Amino acid sequence: MTPLIILTLVLLWQFVLLGYTFTLAGNAADEAARAATASEGQAACQEAGLEHLPGAWEGGASVDCGVAGDYVTADVRLEVPVLFPGSIGFPFTVEGHAGAVLEEKD
Repeated sequence: MTPLIILTLVLLWQFVLLGYTFTLAGNAADEAARAATASEGQAACQEAGLEHLPGAWEGGASVDCGVAGDYVTADVRLEVPVLFPGSIGFPFTVEGHAGAVLEEKD
């Protein structure tokens, strides 16, 4: 019975890490889109997307920002860690997407 309980706890912990990674990806995309609306810069967008990530998730992170007319989008991709943040990651990524309207300049 003990191995079954341990296996269940390990699987639950992995699902917690998966959910937390989705939360981080969405928040990072929101922050990146918000930064891009104020500064209109790709560098500011990418920097803001990576700034709010914990160190264990920064390694495999990628932030892509784009502008289409008056609309800014940010896509963040993060690797899901296997059991321990900062260790190896699964071969798939979690994506977060956000968009915002550019602020008017006076």
